[in-house]
Amino acid sequence: MRSLLIAPADEKRLAEALASGADAVIVDLALAAPENRAAARAAAARFLKHARARDGAPALVIGVNGLDSGETDADLDAVMGSAPDAILLPGSLGAASVQQLSAKLAVREADFAVPDGATRIIAVADTARGVLNMASYRGSSRRLAGLAWSAASLRADIGAEVDRDPSGAYAGAFRLARELTLLAAAAASVAAIDAAFAAVADKGGLRAEASAARRDGFSAKLAIDPAQPRIINEAFAASAGSGPRMIGFRRVENTNP
Repeated sequence: MRSLLIAPADEKRLAEALASGADAVIVDLALAAPENRAAARAAAARFLKHARARDGAPALVIGVNGLDSGETDADLDAVMGSAPDAILLPGSLGAASVQQLSAKLAVREADFAVPDGATRIIAVADTARGVLNMASYRGSSRRLAGLAWSAASLRADIGAEVDRDPSGAYAGAFRLARELTLLAAAAASVAAIDAAFAAVADKGGLRAEASAARRDGFSAKLAIDPAQPRIINEAFAASAGSGPRMIGFRRVENTNP
């Protein structure tokens, strides 16, 4: 798995996501405004059932609201009956966050007759605290499939005006977050997932950044536009079959919390 496309729970946008060539589609419930969350959850559940019936469907991931939002339980209650392959956890603060989410998943897997331990977790380091706690992920949970980071969310958290220097490279704190994601993922034996490339019209810039991510050891890259996954997939094609670089969601049984 090389590309993970983030999309809102909107019928048109999700149809575009399915046709994008992404290896995984992330239905991000956190993108919905508070007044639209119930509708977004229902749309996400419908999409999971529809997409899973397709031949060659991508991996199906739900992006929930963070554990401190008060919305995570409602998100999981709405979608776990449709058996997502994984949950994307924003605002993760380290092992404790993964273990808290894992416990919630275990309860709902039992409630919805989903195989025990089937639902994997991708944790996102997108705050200063989350980045500095990344070493704790090792051994935290067998559900953990990958670690990702977000430049945009981290920028908001630390109050930075920009996340890149005049040359276009990531500025200091963001470069550190990227490198810590890579190291923490390797230490935890899970996939390292690079942040999304925000300049969606700059295809050359995306290609260069995805190629650099592959060379540095990242397993995959987030995408935020349907035109991005094919470029990312091409950039990561050189690593196909190399084993540790690839991320997948295999069904596991009798996992630890």
